[in-house]
Amino acid sequence: MFDVAQLESLLARSIFAGHLHFSPATESTNTDALAAARAGAPHGSVFFADEQLAGRGRGDHAWHSAAGQGLYVSVLLRPDFPAAVLPLLPLASGLAAAEAIHAVTVLVADIRWPNDLLIGPRKVGGILVEAKSDGKNVGYAVVGIGINVHQRDFAPDLSTPATSLDLESGRRISRQSLLASLLKSLQRESLGLLAADAAEVIPRRLREASTWICGREVEVHGPQACSGVTDGLDRNGFLRVRTSAGLVIAQTGGIREKPASSC
Repeated sequence: MFDVAQLESLLARSIFAGHLHFSPATESTNTDALAAARAGAPHGSVFFADEQLAGRGRGDHAWHSAAGQGLYVSVLLRPDFPAAVLPLLPLASGLAAAEAIHAVTVLVADIRWPNDLLIGPRKVGGILVEAKSDGKNVGYAVVGIGINVHQRDFAPDLSTPATSLDLESGRRISRQSLLASLLKSLQRESLGLLAADAAEVIPRRLREASTWICGREVEVHGPQACSGVTDGLDRNGFLRVRTSAGLVIAQTGGIREKPASSC
């Protein structure tokens, strides 16, 4: 279980101080954060739980959230940047999560565009960003992050095999330390989106942190379904894919490694 008082002390000088909301169990921390956002909850409000009963990933995929096994957290931001910067927020959140994982475990997490955290070929976490925008300004954004920490057993039919920080590190990882580190990293990364050069810096940093951004044969799932070789990110953080028919700019969806052809 989390020690909320200690977390408040660790985050005393952050935007999250006084805004921590813990639930032993909830349907979804993102659902909680969205409801709070609509009710006027302040910037930096954090909603986290020991268990999610209906955890969500992108595309309404279920996120298995067993009690006491993972980190399930959603952060409400009321960012001072235009809607044009919003597509970079999931990427900055991925960088924050990878930084926190490394700080607490020394493990290096790979970022599979746009929102998956992997260690080697196995998925250890995911990110779901939901926002309200009028097309010009961002009213609020909710950054949901789920990370497998103590899990040792996973469903056999997952599209990407899963793992946990305990399994990869060979020791028991503190969810408390991981949450504190994650929130501090997320504050730094969200501030970075205010910089004038964010559209250059965030895509460049993601290229450096990910093996999926350049030179990877992938299948793109979603509205711009295709297969080809990844060729970097544009200024919006959208994925460039070189296909046999030409360049495709994937704005949303997901990617998987292209299966090897059989003879």
